[in-house]
Amino acid sequence: MSAPNISEDKLPDTLFLTGIPGLEIAYIWIAFPFCAMYLVAISGNAALILLIATDNALHAPMYLFLCLLSLTDLALSSTTVPKTLAILWFHAGEISFGGCLAQMFCIHSIYALESSVLLAMAFDRYVAICNPLRYMTILNHSVIGRIGLLGIFRSVALVSPCIFLLKRLPYCGHRVMAHTYCEHMGIARLACANITVNIVYGLTVALLAMGLDSILIAISYVFILNAVFRLPSRDARHKALSTCGSHLGVILVFYIPAFFSFLTHRFGQHRVPKHVHIFLANLYVLVPPVLNPIIYGARTKEIRSQLLKLFHLEKV
Repeated sequence: MSAPNISEDKLPDTLFLTGIPGLEIAYIWIAFPFCAMYLVAISGNAALILLIATDNALHAPMYLFLCLLSLTDLALSSTTVPKTLAILWFHAGEISFGGCLAQMFCIHSIYALESSVLLAMAFDRYVAICNPLRYMTILNHSVIGRIGLLGIFRSVALVSPCIFLLKRLPYCGHRVMAHTYCEHMGIARLACANITVNIVYGLTVALLAMGLDSILIAISYVFILNAVFRLPSRDARHKALSTCGSHLGVILVFYIPAFFSFLTHRFGQHRVPKHVHIFLANLYVLVPPVLNPIIYGARTKEIRSQLLKLFHLEKV
C-alpha cells in the first residue's frame, strides 16, 4: 500500500478572501474611491510612460528611472486592485491556492523592486549633484539597464523562498483569510503549525529590501546635502534642492505607509483593529501609484510642459 501524498493533502485547493472585516455593509461605497484611485493611477502612470518613451528630450537617466517607477506602480496596483474590487462589489473572494501564491509573489517582489528603483533614483540625484560633469557617462543606458535587471533579480531572489515556506505548511482545512489580497503572513497564519520560520524570513526580507534601501537613500542624501550647501550661490543651492524635491516626496509616499503597515502587521495585531490594518494595507498599494505621477508632473517643468503639449493644452 503506497503512502499518501502528504504535500498534496495538506494544501487547500482554494482560499476565500473576505475583504475588510466589520465594514461589509459599506463595501459598495468603499469600492468607488478605490476604483477612482485605480483609474487615476493607471492613466497617470500610462501617460508618463508614453511621454518618456516617445520624447527623446526625456531620455535622460532621471526620466528613465521615473519610467521604471511608473511601470512598477502599474504592476503593483493592477496585481491587487481588480481582485479587491471584485470582492467589494461582487463578493467574489474565492481564489485558487496557486493563484493566491502567485499574487503574493507578485505583490512582494514588485514592492521590493519599487524600493530598488527609488534607491537607483537617489543614486541618480547623487551623481547629478556631486559629479555633474560625468553624469551622462556614469549613468548611460547600459548601466541603467543593468541596474533594472539587478533590481528584478534581487526582488525575485528575496521573495521566491516565501512560496516554498508556505507550501511546506499544513493548513488543516483553514481557507478563509480576512483580507482583500494575498500576502505572505496572511497566508502563513492560516496554517495549523509553527510559522516562526515564516515570520523571521518575512522580517529578513523587509530589512534587506526596504530597510537597507531606506538607509542607503538616507546616506546618499547626506552626501547630496553636504554638496549642495557647499555651492557658492543661493540660486545654485535652490536649483539643486528643487531637483531632489520630487524624489523626496515619492520616497515619503512610498516608505511611510509601507513601514506603518509592516509594523502594525507584526507588532500591533492586538492594538490596531483588523479592519484598520487591512484598509491601510490597501492604501499602501494604491497611494504611491496615484501620487507619484502627480508629484513628478507638478514639480518637474519638463514633464509638465510635455504633458501640456501631449494634450494640446500649452499656451501659444
